[in-house]
Order: sequence, then structure tokens, then C-alpha cells
Amino acid sequence: MTFMPRMTSQTRAISTTRPLRWRRWGGAIADVWHVHGEVGGGGFYSSPDPRLVVFLGPPGGAMNLRTTPDGPWMEGVGAFYIPAGVPLWSVLTEERDYAHLDFHLEAGPLAQRLRGADGARRMDEAHFLTGPSRAGALAAMLAEEVQSPSRPDLMLDGLLSALLCEVLDLGATEAAPRRGGLPPHVIRDLRSHASGALHRRIEVAELAERAGLSESWLTRAFKQSLGTTPQRWLTQLRVEAAMGLMTDTGMGLAEIAAAVGFSDQAHLTRAFRGTQGETPGAWRRGRTRAISSNHGGLVQAPPQIPR
Repeated sequence: MTFMPRMTSQTRAISTTRPLRWRRWGGAIADVWHVHGEVGGGGFYSSPDPRLVVFLGPPGGAMNLRTTPDGPWMEGVGAFYIPAGVPLWSVLTEERDYAHLDFHLEAGPLAQRLRGADGARRMDEAHFLTGPSRAGALAAMLAEEVQSPSRPDLMLDGLLSALLCEVLDLGATEAAPRRGGLPPHVIRDLRSHASGALHRRIEVAELAERAGLSESWLTRAFKQSLGTTPQRWLTQLRVEAAMGLMTDTGMGLAEIAAAVGFSDQAHLTRAFRGTQGETPGAWRRGRTRAISSNHGGLVQAPPQIPR
């Protein structure tokens, strides 16, 4: 049976600027998207198939990502791999044109590609690549072939394998060490601990001691696993807690700021605008209108790729 992508998406304030271009080969479909996004725009995506996405063009870090509805936003992501069934949320922090290369991957052929590599057991983990890497150059060559085919599928398959090695951080052999990250249970414990102490100052040293790591190792592990620093992660937790109080209580913004650990209302406003693209007051008014009218974001059907 021919592999068919089955992604579901819900987007807002994002519009395509060029026709979709796509190419299929060996258990993979690659498509190149060109869109214009507004500040605060974004989307929700879910697919029963694994996905690999690389942002094209100069790095900008203007799109934040997360895999849980209330988890910390990952910043500065240049490429990512999402396992089958794992949801993804995005939010834009700049109005501009965006382009990305999106792979829909069939699980069986993907496992064959990763056989004998350290990635064969990592298909069920999400991976976010930040900072300088070779992924951009590989993706640019792949995108060119998708939009203007001139080489056989053999070339695309080799580039896709190289891209998977880069994003999944595969070593030369199964025994080769890879850059360390935080295990999921440690992330859950740190989140639970921090969420219960947001009303007070939380130092990175406190989180490092909780995780059993030095501060420098914790910072590197945070960047690898969550794509951000411990300080920004804490700020995002405070913003999310403030959003909950703004939605569920009638507390004033100054009172909310104090309750979630910001020094004052102005501090809350700066942090909120930096992560959500608008002020707390504007967000609260929009949320109130949305709830009262029982109307959510714009829902778009998944794009239909010609076969």
C-alpha cells in the first residue's frame, strides 16, 4: 500500500505564500512550505506517523515549540523530530515569512534506516536541535530537489539519512556517547518542584542540586532536552501559572504577578509579552471574549497533497 501522510493541524494567523511542493520516495514524503506568520500566530499539530522538520533560511528563533499544552516553550529550534502520536504546539514571536522542510515518515522504513545505529531505539523520543549544525545545509539540498527535481531518489535517501543522524545526534557506533540531556523523570520532578515554589526566588543551583548535577551540566542538559536555559524555563512556568490565574480567578494583575514570583506587574508584562507576543491584559480580554462566545482559534483541515 502507498504511504499516505495523515497529519491533523489547527492554525491561526498563518497563511501560505507559495504553492506547496512535495516529493515521495521509499516510505517518506517531503514537502516544502512557504508561509507568512503574524505575531501570536501558531498552531497545533498531531500525526500518527513520525515527522522530521527543518526550518529553512537564516536562523531566527522566532518560532517557539512545545509538546504539552502547558509545558515550557523551546526557543531557537532549527530542526526537530517528533515521534508518531506526539502533539506539537507552536507560537510565533515575529511577523515575517517562514519556510520549512517537512518530512512525513513511515515507521517501518524509518526503523530500517536507523537499524544498526544508535537511533533505532530513539524513534519514540522527541528531539529538538538548537544552535549551529549541518542540518540547515542538508535540508537546503533536499528542499532544492523537492522543488526542482534533478537527481534520483538515491540522493534524497542519502540526504534524509544524514539529516536523521544530525537531528537525532547519532554516534559512529551504538556504543558512541551522545550529548547528554535530562531524563523525562528528572524533567517531571524539576517541574513539580518548581511549580510548587513559584511564589519565591528559585536559583539554578537549587534545581541543579535537585537533579544531582552541577549548574553548568544542568544548563547544558536543559539546552539539549528543552531547547532553553533553566532561567527561561522558570520564567515560562511563571507565565503559564499567571495564565491559569487570569483564566480561573478574578485576581488583579499585580496580585497575580506576586503570586507567581514576578517582582511586580511590569516584570510580569515584560515576560508575558516575550513569550506570548502580547500583554497580560490583552491576552486576558481576548480569552474572556473567546470563552463568552464559545469560539476558539481558526481550525484548518490538513492540506491535501496530490498523489
